[in-house]
Amino acid sequence: MRGMVPPDPEYGVSQPSYAVVYMPGRARKRFPAGCVEVVESGEQARAQAEPAAHRFAARVLGPSKSSEGQILYYLLEWLEPPTEGS
Repeated sequence: MRGMVPPDPEYGVSQPSYAVVYMPGRARKRFPAGCVEVVESGEQARAQAEPAAHRFAARVLGPSKSSEGQILYYLLEWLEPPTEGS
C-alpha cells in the first residue's frame, strides 16, 4: 500500500485488526502502537469506543516499524457506532 512502511521481520507480517484508537480526533491515518488497543472484533471495538474520551473504533493494519524505529498501525477504516435498533 502506498505511503505505508514495509512490515518488520521482528513483528511478522502486518495484519488487519480491529482496535480502539486513542487520538484527539480522527484526522490521522497512522498511529503509534501505544495509542492502539487491538481487540477481537468490530463489535468489541465499537463497544469499547468512547468518543468523548478520544477513543475511537477502527480497523487498522499493523504493527509495522517506521524508518525512525517507531511501531505504527495504519488506518484502514473508522468504525461508526452502532445505530439504534441494530
